[in-house]
Amino acid sequence: MWILGLTGSIGMGKSATAAMFRALGVPVHDADAAVHALYRGAAVAPVAAAFPGVVRDGAIDRAALSARVLNDSQAMRRLEAIVHPLVRGEEDAFLARARAAGARLVVLDIPLLFETGGSARTHAVAVVSAPKAVQRARVLGRAGMTEEKFEAIVAKQMPDAEKRRRAHFVIDTARGLDAARHQVEGIVRALAGPGRSAPR
Repeated sequence: MWILGLTGSIGMGKSATAAMFRALGVPVHDADAAVHALYRGAAVAPVAAAFPGVVRDGAIDRAALSARVLNDSQAMRRLEAIVHPLVRGEEDAFLARARAAGARLVVLDIPLLFETGGSARTHAVAVVSAPKAVQRARVLGRAGMTEEKFEAIVAKQMPDAEKRRRAHFVIDTARGLDAARHQVEGIVRALAGPGRSAPR
């Protein structure tokens, strides 16, 4: 079974690209969605203990938590030490289910794939990319986003040029959805098409 890591900096179109893989029948594990679910479940108690006051109505208030950790590297490391093992457990369960179902290709959608060493758990990596001006326009068009917040997020992410250099595949989303979909179809054919042997 091929394990493809899918990553890309904020505003590059990674979520839309992940949906394209799903539409082709490829199982996708969304690390962000796993975190969202954990913030309503298993992560609530340990995160609340480490960061008092971030729980609202029995769930982690992501805005309150973000305010606590955004510019505090020690706090971010404390949070990651709690959340990352839980997310990894969800990922392992996903891979076991996909393997049991006979999937030839799966996608691990992980925003900080390279930054967290997640690429070591994949056979290949696809990076979703677009020019900086396109990225900036997309992100600043989001509700509640500011230039300062955008720059803080980008500063924590590996530069796009470095991600592209490390990637096996680059999916350019600047030319529209149809062009991106064509690139995704090509990747699926290359890894899981007829006659392709999957890694064990």
